[in-house]
Amino acid sequence: MSELTFEQMLEESLKTIHAGEVVEGTVIDVKPEEIILNIGYKSDGILTRYEYTNEPNVDLTTVVKPGDTMEVKVLKVNDGEGQVILTYKRLAVDRGNKRIEEAFNNKEVLTAKVAQVLDGGLSVIVDEIRIFIPASLVSDVYEKDLTKYAGQEIKFVISEYNPKRRRYIGDRKQLLVAEKAEMQRKLLESIQIGDVMEGVVKNVTDFGAFIDIGGADGLLHISEMSWGRVENPKKVFKVGDKVRVFIKDISGTKIALSLKFEDENPWKDAAERYAVGNEVTGKVARMTDFGAFIELEVGVDALLHVSQISREHIEKPSDVLKVGQEITAKVVDFNSDDKKISLSIKALLAAEPEEADEAEGAAAEIGNEE
Repeated sequence: MSELTFEQMLEESLKTIHAGEVVEGTVIDVKPEEIILNIGYKSDGILTRYEYTNEPNVDLTTVVKPGDTMEVKVLKVNDGEGQVILTYKRLAVDRGNKRIEEAFNNKEVLTAKVAQVLDGGLSVIVDEIRIFIPASLVSDVYEKDLTKYAGQEIKFVISEYNPKRRRYIGDRKQLLVAEKAEMQRKLLESIQIGDVMEGVVKNVTDFGAFIDIGGADGLLHISEMSWGRVENPKKVFKVGDKVRVFIKDISGTKIALSLKFEDENPWKDAAERYAVGNEVTGKVARMTDFGAFIELEVGVDALLHVSQISREHIEKPSDVLKVGQEITAKVVDFNSDDKKISLSIKALLAAEPEEADEAEGAAAEIGNEE
């Protein structure tokens, strides 16, 4: 205890304090688990780590130092050893309750560091009030692992305030939803059909991929991923991929994206490459009972009807062809409007006897001349 003058000692001997009283003290010594304060009484006050804060394992020497002043509440005037037991935490809780109540009523956005990651959510402390943020209210998307939030400062609002049950619930989700809605609104005001955007893949499904284009997610449907055929979007994209897309359509808040840039359209000059009569080479892409679809290039398929595979009768294409097999055929029909091309191997085979007859006739004429 610090030295006092005779007058001070006399004054202190006459002074009384009571449990529940709020007093101001001066720190005279600090240990990792205990603070000693001069509270102007005949005995010094003891403030333990447990009565200082709700945060676990705090080293008190890192938060206060000798000479600091602080308001505390008296718990016991005599702990059996003549010492006064103090609490800072409970006084802070009383004040914290008022602070949280105001934040709840005013829908104030609070900021606090995550104190604990629990099985069902996160725990944060504001003015010694422990607030629980359920996993369902941590984010606007499902997050299985919340450990990434440990020690992070997060923003939230109080969605439930019940001091009698010591129930304080925080909500971070509604802030994220509101923030994204505002970003989406601004984005929709600034974009138009045809705009080229840089985006990041957020999710991939069997029918397409959702792309974050800077404030909103757009859908890149499987049919718009390539001029060619895409069997499974998950084999083409993964979460985090950066992509360059253009806006194909906007309907309310729904944004349709595409990777089928017109300057890369393989049908643009197809009329010349696949004119009727041209001999072409391609690979069998898929088959049906009525014919085989031949990929001439990415995005351009042609039909080889079963009746055009051979001069001989064939029941179904799979009897003589297999997927991936390369074939050569003649273009017998080209429809640019419907983007349809018809092929025939039979047309090439039919030409062989005629060429042979012409060769034989030419040889006979030469023989006669001789």
